[in-house]
Amino acid sequence: MPYFDKEFDKFKGSDDYVASAPLKSAVNVSIALGRPLLIRGEPGTGKTMLAHSIAEGLDKRLLVWNIKSTTKAQEGLYVYDTVQRLNDSRFGDKDISDIGQYINLGKLGESFDIDEQVVLLIDEIDKADLEFPNDLLNELDVMTFYIPETKQTIKTKHRPIMIVTSNAEKELPDAFLRRCVFHYIEFPDKEGMEEIVHVHYPDVEKNLLKEALKVFYALRNVDEFRKKPSTSELLDWLQALMLGGIPHDKISEEIPFIGTLLKKEVDHEYFNSAYSGRASDSGGNRNVRWRY
Repeated sequence: MPYFDKEFDKFKGSDDYVASAPLKSAVNVSIALGRPLLIRGEPGTGKTMLAHSIAEGLDKRLLVWNIKSTTKAQEGLYVYDTVQRLNDSRFGDKDISDIGQYINLGKLGESFDIDEQVVLLIDEIDKADLEFPNDLLNELDVMTFYIPETKQTIKTKHRPIMIVTSNAEKELPDAFLRRCVFHYIEFPDKEGMEEIVHVHYPDVEKNLLKEALKVFYALRNVDEFRKKPSTSELLDWLQALMLGGIPHDKISEEIPFIGTLLKKEVDHEYFNSAYSGRASDSGGNRNVRWRY
């Protein structure tokens, strides 16, 4: 017997994104409750792409608010372009009495004001300062905000499906967490990773994939690495192997194109010092003979 009725079980995944049953459940609970879905997980586990998948799977428009260290919550609601108004008053013949023409809605404000339900991705919220999530609490609760310059209240027409990603660089406030549905994306095991790979490369040769996954997970088990290779790096590596015509029996011996997997100099240094049998790939890059 299914857990959810048809209205509740809206998101079923998309053709280009492999979502686990718990992840799909978390998405649907978030939609049903009208709460933001807070997604955490290792880099490369598909946190950002989840929002794209939801938008595609539900046939909705996607708005993306990319958070930086300097981002303020106000910018997500609206920005009053005082510089443009000043320039128009000094150099143009434009009527500047209508302040509304200088009010530009941010991504959050746009998601409130649009005439259809959208998917809003607030990407890497933990990059902002500590007060950023707290500054959004009222808007997340009442789904409305006030623009004092125009004495206008923007109220949501259709509550957006809100996906918030975090790399856990900073702890988020408890008050913010209480307003969210939470899901941690576990790193895929070999079987799950095979499924992901086949979504992107349906014609990948079986033995090539088998050997590539063996090396990939061996690298991920090296505790000394500062940055372990992720799903996106595996996909790049597989593409390089296929384009380079590398035989499957050479992968574990040489690990060609190691730079697509390891992205930090210290990891390359450890890799080269820990394993012997150096060789060169077709591009002249120094690789090592891998020992299991």
